[in-house]
Amino acid sequence: MKNDILTIDNLSKSYKDNQVLNNINLHIKAGTVYGFLGPNGAGKSTTIRIILGLIKKYTGDIKVFDHDLKKHKIEILNRVGALVESPSYYEHLSAYENLKIWAIMKNTPYSRIDEVLKIVDLYDSKNKKAGKFSLGMKQRLGIAQALINNPDLLILDEPTNGLDPIGIKEIRALIISLSKVYNKTVLVSSHLLSEMELMVDDVGIINKGSVLYEGCLKELKSNYPTLNSLEDIFLLLLERS
Repeated sequence: MKNDILTIDNLSKSYKDNQVLNNINLHIKAGTVYGFLGPNGAGKSTTIRIILGLIKKYTGDIKVFDHDLKKHKIEILNRVGALVESPSYYEHLSAYENLKIWAIMKNTPYSRIDEVLKIVDLYDSKNKKAGKFSLGMKQRLGIAQALINNPDLLILDEPTNGLDPIGIKEIRALIISLSKVYNKTVLVSSHLLSEMELMVDDVGIINKGSVLYEGCLKELKSNYPTLNSLEDIFLLLLERS
């Protein structure tokens, strides 16, 4: 049985009178792809930003790699990679040059650059300016940036947003390979439920700041044998919440 690499216990967050997160609990196992699902405004991005140390004031406990996030934030974040919203890059620089900047920032040897370019299938385009990349290539460059420090936990917030079907398929294949081939734990949020169904092991479904379901995707589907897809189950859970 795989150990939890990330546990969240009774996490709550409010902005004045607006309760954004209400005692949520999540458990993400090492080496899995974890789908974090919910409609816009459900609390996904707030949760991710708290995990990444971008939001400091909250109640509850978060442990990553068995360490308390509040007490060991720097140590934890050195082992985490993230792509939140759109990737950040310099359009006038090549993919290699962009990653060289990230390698310097992360105190990572330059030899890692070619490694991650191969992982995200951009090695043959490493000398091409990032501004000339397609949207799918830009997303893969963003994931390469997140991988530069060889993290144990990778957090991807809507990585397929705006992509065409080919780009979505490429990102899906990449995420699966990161887990199965490179033994990374991947937390991925997305509203494309049909895609999530093809790549995740476990899911956490959140709405209005509360967790509606968390656990194995196969078990969730077995609980609703008359429904045809994760999307159907998702909509039913939202209706009941």
